[in-house]
Amino acid sequence: MSNFTSASAWSVDQLQLAVNAACVALWRWNVDDNSFYMDPRGFELWGLSWSEKLEFEQLSAHIHPADRDRVRAAFVATRAVAGPYEIDFRIMLGQEIRWISARGQGADEGIVDRTMFGVFLDVTGRKQAEEGHELLAGEMSHRVKNLLAIASSLTALTAQSCESVEEMTKDLMRRLSALGRAHDLVRPLPESHGRAALLGDLITVLLAPYDDLGAFNDRIRVAVPRMGIGEQTANILAMVIHELATNSAKHGALSSQEGTLAITGVIQDEKLIITWAETGGPVVAERPTMTGFGSKMLVRILESELAGGISYDWQPAGLVATVTARASILPQ
Repeated sequence: MSNFTSASAWSVDQLQLAVNAACVALWRWNVDDNSFYMDPRGFELWGLSWSEKLEFEQLSAHIHPADRDRVRAAFVATRAVAGPYEIDFRIMLGQEIRWISARGQGADEGIVDRTMFGVFLDVTGRKQAEEGHELLAGEMSHRVKNLLAIASSLTALTAQSCESVEEMTKDLMRRLSALGRAHDLVRPLPESHGRAALLGDLITVLLAPYDDLGAFNDRIRVAVPRMGIGEQTANILAMVIHELATNSAKHGALSSQEGTLAITGVIQDEKLIITWAETGGPVVAERPTMTGFGSKMLVRILESELAGGISYDWQPAGLVATVTARASILPQ
Protein backbone atom coordinates (compact mmCIF):
# COMPACT_ATOMS: atom_id res chain seq x y z
CA MET A 1 0.00 0.00 0.00
CA SER A 2 2.86 2.37 0.74
CA ASN A 3 3.96 2.22 -2.89
CA PHE A 4 0.68 3.91 -3.89
CA THR A 5 0.91 6.65 -1.28
CA SER A 6 4.51 7.61 -1.94
CA ALA A 7 5.08 10.34 -4.51
CA SER A 8 8.25 8.63 -5.67
CA ALA A 9 6.22 5.59 -6.69
CA TRP A 10 4.75 7.57 -9.60
CA SER A 11 6.74 8.60 -12.62
CA VAL A 12 6.12 11.91 -14.36
CA ASP A 13 4.64 10.04 -17.34
CA GLN A 14 2.27 8.09 -15.08
CA LEU A 15 1.08 11.25 -13.35
CA GLN A 16 0.52 12.90 -16.74
CA LEU A 17 -1.53 9.93 -17.90
CA ALA A 18 -3.69 10.21 -14.77
CA VAL A 19 -4.16 13.97 -15.32
CA ASN A 20 -5.13 13.42 -18.97
CA ALA A 21 -7.58 10.68 -18.05
CA ALA A 22 -9.29 13.01 -15.58
CA CYS A 23 -9.40 15.86 -18.18
CA VAL A 24 -7.71 18.14 -15.65
CA ALA A 25 -5.90 21.33 -16.63
CA LEU A 26 -2.95 22.32 -14.38
CA TRP A 27 -2.06 25.87 -13.42
CA ARG A 28 0.34 27.75 -11.15
CA TRP A 29 0.21 31.36 -10.01
CA ASN A 30 3.11 33.45 -8.71
CA VAL A 31 1.54 35.60 -6.03
CA ASP A 32 4.33 38.20 -6.14
CA ASP A 33 4.49 39.15 -9.84
CA ASN A 34 0.95 37.88 -10.68
CA SER A 35 2.25 35.71 -13.53
CA PHE A 36 0.07 32.74 -14.45
CA TYR A 37 1.13 29.47 -16.10
CA MET A 38 -1.03 26.69 -17.56
CA ASP A 39 -0.41 23.38 -19.28
CA PRO A 40 -1.59 22.89 -22.91
CA ARG A 41 -4.96 21.52 -21.76
CA GLY A 42 -5.54 24.76 -19.85
CA PHE A 43 -5.01 26.87 -22.98
CA GLU A 44 -7.35 24.56 -24.89
CA LEU A 45 -9.97 24.84 -22.15
CA TRP A 46 -9.82 28.64 -22.17
CA GLY A 47 -9.70 28.82 -25.97
CA LEU A 48 -6.33 30.60 -25.95
CA SER A 49 -3.22 30.25 -28.07
CA TRP A 50 -0.21 28.76 -26.32
CA SER A 51 2.00 31.19 -24.40
CA GLU A 52 4.83 30.59 -21.97
CA LYS A 53 3.04 32.62 -19.32
CA LEU A 54 0.07 34.92 -18.83
CA GLU A 55 -0.92 37.76 -16.62
CA PHE A 56 -3.83 36.95 -14.36
CA GLU A 57 -5.73 39.87 -15.90
CA GLN A 58 -5.43 38.27 -19.35
CA LEU A 59 -7.48 35.33 -18.09
CA SER A 60 -9.91 37.64 -16.30
CA ALA A 61 -10.79 39.28 -19.62
CA HIS A 62 -12.32 35.98 -20.76
CA ILE A 63 -14.45 35.49 -17.65
CA HIS A 64 -18.14 36.22 -18.07
CA PRO A 65 -18.79 39.85 -17.06
CA ALA A 66 -21.40 38.74 -14.51
CA ASP A 67 -18.81 36.53 -12.77
CA ARG A 68 -15.63 38.57 -13.19
CA ASP A 69 -15.67 40.61 -9.98
CA ARG A 70 -16.76 37.60 -7.93
CA VAL A 71 -13.89 35.49 -9.28
CA ARG A 72 -11.29 38.20 -8.68
CA ALA A 73 -12.48 38.64 -5.11
CA ALA A 74 -12.51 34.89 -4.55
CA PHE A 75 -8.93 34.44 -5.76
CA VAL A 76 -7.75 37.27 -3.54
CA ALA A 77 -9.58 35.65 -0.62
CA THR A 78 -7.71 32.38 -1.16
CA ARG A 79 -4.59 34.11 0.21
CA ALA A 80 -6.26 34.54 3.60
CA VAL A 81 -8.53 31.49 3.95
CA ALA A 82 -6.87 28.20 4.84
CA GLY A 83 -7.84 24.89 3.32
CA PRO A 84 -9.07 23.71 -0.07
CA TYR A 85 -11.24 25.98 -2.18
CA GLU A 86 -13.42 25.58 -5.26
CA ILE A 87 -14.63 28.45 -7.45
CA ASP A 88 -17.13 27.86 -10.29
CA PHE A 89 -17.50 30.51 -12.98
CA ARG A 90 -18.29 31.05 -16.65
CA ILE A 91 -15.88 31.91 -19.42
CA MET A 92 -16.73 33.15 -22.91
CA LEU A 93 -15.32 31.68 -26.11
CA GLY A 94 -16.96 33.85 -28.75
CA GLN A 95 -20.64 32.89 -28.56
CA GLU A 96 -19.91 29.76 -26.51
CA ILE A 97 -20.11 29.79 -22.72
CA ARG A 98 -18.23 27.26 -20.61
CA TRP A 99 -18.35 26.60 -16.90
CA ILE A 100 -14.95 26.26 -15.23
CA SER A 101 -14.18 25.01 -11.74
CA ALA A 102 -10.91 26.31 -10.25
CA ARG A 103 -9.58 24.31 -7.31
CA GLY A 104 -6.56 24.70 -5.04
CA GLN A 105 -5.32 25.27 -1.48
CA GLY A 106 -5.78 28.61 0.29
CA ALA A 107 -3.69 30.67 2.72
CA ASP A 108 -0.47 29.82 0.84
CA GLU A 109 -0.83 26.20 1.89
CA GLY A 110 1.54 24.13 -0.23
CA ILE A 111 3.10 27.24 -1.75
CA VAL A 112 6.53 26.72 -3.30
CA ASP A 113 8.80 29.60 -4.32
CA ARG A 114 5.89 32.01 -3.89
CA THR A 115 3.84 29.99 -6.36
CA MET A 116 0.39 28.51 -5.73
CA PHE A 117 -0.83 25.43 -7.60
CA GLY A 118 -4.24 24.23 -8.68
CA VAL A 119 -6.39 22.74 -11.41
CA PHE A 120 -9.14 23.79 -13.82
CA LEU A 121 -12.01 21.46 -14.66
CA ASP A 122 -14.62 21.83 -17.38
CA VAL A 123 -17.92 21.44 -15.48
CA THR A 124 -20.20 22.74 -18.25
CA GLY A 125 -22.16 19.48 -18.46
CA ARG A 126 -22.84 19.41 -14.72
CA LYS A 127 -23.90 23.06 -14.65
CA GLN A 128 -26.24 22.59 -17.61
CA ALA A 129 -27.81 19.61 -15.85
CA GLU A 130 -28.26 21.68 -12.67
CA GLU A 131 -29.85 24.50 -14.65
CA GLY A 132 -32.13 21.97 -16.33
CA HIS A 133 -33.21 20.59 -12.96
CA GLU A 134 -33.86 24.10 -11.62
CA LEU A 135 -35.89 24.97 -14.73
CA LEU A 136 -37.90 21.76 -14.38
CA ALA A 137 -38.54 22.41 -10.69
CA GLY A 138 -39.67 25.95 -11.46
CA GLU A 139 -41.93 24.76 -14.27
CA MET A 140 -43.48 22.08 -12.05
CA SER A 141 -44.06 24.64 -9.30
CA HIS A 142 -45.70 26.98 -11.80
CA ARG A 143 -47.96 24.23 -13.12
CA VAL A 144 -49.02 23.07 -9.69
CA LYS A 145 -49.86 26.64 -8.62
CA ASN A 146 -51.76 27.20 -11.86
CA LEU A 147 -53.79 24.01 -11.43
CA LEU A 148 -54.54 24.78 -7.79
CA ALA A 149 -55.75 28.26 -8.73
CA ILE A 150 -58.04 26.86 -11.43
CA ALA A 151 -59.30 24.09 -9.14
CA SER A 152 -60.06 26.61 -6.39
CA SER A 153 -61.96 28.81 -8.82
CA LEU A 154 -63.92 25.86 -10.17
CA THR A 155 -64.81 24.74 -6.65
CA ALA A 156 -66.12 28.16 -5.67
CA LEU A 157 -68.11 28.68 -8.87
CA THR A 158 -69.53 25.14 -8.86
CA ALA A 159 -70.67 25.59 -5.26
CA GLN A 160 -72.65 28.67 -6.31
CA SER A 161 -74.49 26.82 -9.08
CA CYS A 162 -75.39 23.55 -7.34
CA GLU A 163 -78.30 22.86 -5.00
CA SER A 164 -76.87 19.86 -3.15
CA VAL A 165 -73.56 18.42 -2.04
CA GLU A 166 -74.08 15.40 -4.29
CA GLU A 167 -74.68 17.56 -7.34
CA MET A 168 -71.68 19.73 -6.56
CA THR A 169 -69.44 16.70 -6.05
CA LYS A 170 -70.51 15.15 -9.34
CA ASP A 171 -70.10 18.32 -11.41
CA LEU A 172 -66.82 19.28 -9.78
CA MET A 173 -65.30 15.82 -10.27
CA ARG A 174 -66.18 15.91 -13.96
CA ARG A 175 -64.64 19.32 -14.45
CA LEU A 176 -61.50 18.42 -12.51
CA SER A 177 -61.23 15.19 -14.52
CA ALA A 178 -61.28 17.19 -17.76
CA LEU A 179 -58.63 19.51 -16.33
CA GLY A 180 -56.54 16.48 -15.35
CA ARG A 181 -56.71 14.99 -18.84
CA ALA A 182 -55.58 18.29 -20.32
CA HIS A 183 -52.70 18.49 -17.81
CA ASP A 184 -51.61 14.93 -18.63
CA LEU A 185 -51.32 15.93 -22.26
CA VAL A 186 -49.27 19.06 -21.61
CA ARG A 187 -45.63 18.51 -22.53
CA PRO A 188 -42.75 20.46 -24.07
CA LEU A 189 -42.96 20.78 -27.86
CA PRO A 190 -40.50 22.02 -30.49
CA GLU A 191 -40.38 25.81 -30.48
CA SER A 192 -42.03 25.95 -33.91
CA HIS A 193 -45.13 24.18 -32.56
CA GLY A 194 -45.77 25.97 -29.27
CA ARG A 195 -45.08 25.21 -25.63
CA ALA A 196 -47.36 22.52 -24.28
CA ALA A 197 -49.66 20.46 -26.52
CA LEU A 198 -51.00 20.14 -30.03
CA LEU A 199 -54.53 21.51 -30.41
CA GLY A 200 -55.86 18.44 -32.21
CA ASP A 201 -54.39 16.07 -29.62
CA LEU A 202 -55.98 18.04 -26.79
CA ILE A 203 -59.48 17.95 -28.32
CA THR A 204 -59.20 14.27 -29.25
CA VAL A 205 -58.11 13.21 -25.76
CA LEU A 206 -60.85 15.23 -24.07
CA LEU A 207 -63.57 13.76 -26.28
CA ALA A 208 -62.26 10.18 -26.24
CA PRO A 209 -64.61 9.10 -23.38
CA TYR A 210 -67.62 10.05 -25.56
CA ASP A 211 -66.31 8.31 -28.67
CA ASP A 212 -65.35 4.93 -27.22
CA LEU A 213 -68.81 3.58 -26.52
CA GLY A 214 -69.34 0.64 -28.81
CA ALA A 215 -72.04 1.65 -31.29
CA PHE A 216 -71.03 5.29 -30.82
CA ASN A 217 -67.46 4.63 -31.93
CA ASP A 218 -66.00 7.01 -34.57
CA ARG A 219 -68.92 9.43 -34.41
CA ILE A 220 -66.64 12.32 -33.49
CA ARG A 221 -64.47 13.99 -36.13
CA VAL A 222 -61.70 16.47 -35.34
CA ALA A 223 -60.06 18.54 -38.11
CA VAL A 224 -58.17 21.55 -36.76
CA PRO A 225 -54.87 23.23 -37.75
CA ARG A 226 -51.72 21.49 -36.57
CA MET A 227 -50.60 24.04 -34.03
CA GLY A 228 -49.10 24.15 -30.55
CA ILE A 229 -50.81 25.76 -27.60
CA GLY A 230 -49.46 26.72 -24.20
CA GLU A 231 -50.35 25.32 -20.79
CA GLN A 232 -52.75 28.14 -19.89
CA THR A 233 -54.59 27.86 -23.21
CA ALA A 234 -54.76 24.06 -22.91
CA ASN A 235 -56.40 24.32 -19.48
CA ILE A 236 -58.94 26.90 -20.68
CA LEU A 237 -59.86 25.00 -23.83
CA ALA A 238 -60.22 21.86 -21.71
CA MET A 239 -62.95 23.61 -19.71
CA VAL A 240 -64.67 24.79 -22.91
CA ILE A 241 -64.62 21.36 -24.55
CA HIS A 242 -65.78 19.71 -21.34
CA GLU A 243 -68.79 22.00 -20.93
CA LEU A 244 -69.85 21.62 -24.56
CA ALA A 245 -69.45 17.84 -24.41
CA THR A 246 -71.33 17.59 -21.10
CA ASN A 247 -74.29 19.54 -22.49
CA SER A 248 -74.24 17.49 -25.68
CA ALA A 249 -74.22 14.21 -23.71
CA LYS A 250 -77.24 15.43 -21.73
CA HIS A 251 -79.35 17.10 -24.41
CA GLY A 252 -77.58 17.05 -27.78
CA ALA A 253 -76.00 14.81 -30.36
CA LEU A 254 -73.88 12.83 -27.91
CA SER A 255 -77.05 11.74 -26.09
CA SER A 256 -78.25 9.78 -29.12
CA GLN A 257 -76.83 6.72 -30.82
CA GLU A 258 -77.37 8.40 -34.19
CA GLY A 259 -75.72 11.63 -33.14
CA THR A 260 -72.43 12.83 -34.60
CA LEU A 261 -70.08 15.67 -33.77
CA ALA A 262 -67.64 17.51 -36.04
CA ILE A 263 -65.03 19.93 -34.69
CA THR A 264 -63.21 22.00 -37.29
CA GLY A 265 -60.87 24.93 -37.00
CA VAL A 266 -59.22 27.67 -39.05
CA ILE A 267 -56.92 30.63 -38.47
CA GLN A 268 -58.53 33.78 -39.85
CA ASP A 269 -57.86 37.47 -39.23
CA GLU A 270 -55.39 36.69 -36.41
CA LYS A 271 -58.00 34.53 -34.67
CA LEU A 272 -58.44 30.82 -34.13
CA ILE A 273 -62.02 29.87 -35.00
CA ILE A 274 -63.26 26.48 -33.80
CA THR A 275 -66.65 25.26 -35.00
CA TRP A 276 -68.52 22.67 -32.91
CA ALA A 277 -71.28 21.15 -35.11
CA GLU A 278 -73.73 18.55 -33.81
CA THR A 279 -76.10 16.54 -35.99
CA GLY A 280 -78.41 13.55 -35.50
CA GLY A 281 -79.41 14.33 -31.94
CA PRO A 282 -82.82 15.26 -30.55
CA VAL A 283 -84.65 17.86 -32.59
CA VAL A 284 -84.08 21.35 -31.22
CA ALA A 285 -87.59 22.69 -30.63
CA GLU A 286 -86.58 25.99 -29.09
CA ARG A 287 -83.42 27.90 -28.26
CA PRO A 288 -82.11 27.17 -24.72
CA THR A 289 -81.52 30.15 -22.45
CA MET A 290 -77.81 29.32 -21.79
CA THR A 291 -77.82 31.10 -18.44
CA GLY A 292 -76.39 28.29 -16.33
CA PHE A 293 -73.06 28.27 -14.55
CA GLY A 294 -71.27 26.36 -17.32
CA SER A 295 -72.39 28.76 -20.03
CA LYS A 296 -71.44 31.80 -17.98
CA MET A 297 -68.06 30.27 -17.19
CA LEU A 298 -67.28 29.71 -20.89
CA VAL A 299 -68.04 33.31 -21.76
CA ARG A 300 -66.04 34.62 -18.82
CA ILE A 301 -62.84 32.67 -19.35
CA LEU A 302 -62.81 33.01 -23.14
CA GLU A 303 -63.20 36.79 -22.95
CA SER A 304 -60.79 37.39 -20.08
CA GLU A 305 -58.09 34.83 -20.84
CA LEU A 306 -58.10 34.29 -24.62
CA ALA A 307 -59.57 37.61 -25.87
CA GLY A 308 -62.24 35.56 -27.61
CA GLY A 309 -65.79 34.40 -27.14
CA ILE A 310 -68.44 31.83 -27.98
CA SER A 311 -71.68 32.02 -29.97
CA TYR A 312 -74.50 29.50 -30.41
CA ASP A 313 -76.60 28.70 -33.48
CA TRP A 314 -79.44 26.34 -32.57
CA GLN A 315 -80.31 24.65 -35.86
CA PRO A 316 -83.00 21.93 -36.12
CA ALA A 317 -80.30 19.29 -36.71
CA GLY A 318 -78.34 20.33 -33.65
CA LEU A 319 -76.14 22.94 -32.05
CA VAL A 320 -73.46 24.78 -34.00
CA ALA A 321 -71.19 26.61 -31.54
CA THR A 322 -68.35 28.89 -32.64
CA VAL A 323 -65.41 29.44 -30.28
CA THR A 324 -62.87 32.17 -31.02
CA ALA A 325 -59.52 33.06 -29.47
CA ARG A 326 -56.75 35.49 -30.35
CA ALA A 327 -54.06 33.50 -32.13
CA SER A 328 -51.16 35.38 -30.50
CA ILE A 329 -52.29 34.25 -27.02
CA LEU A 330 -52.50 30.53 -27.84
CA PRO A 331 -48.82 29.66 -27.17
CA GLN A 332 -49.14 30.92 -23.55
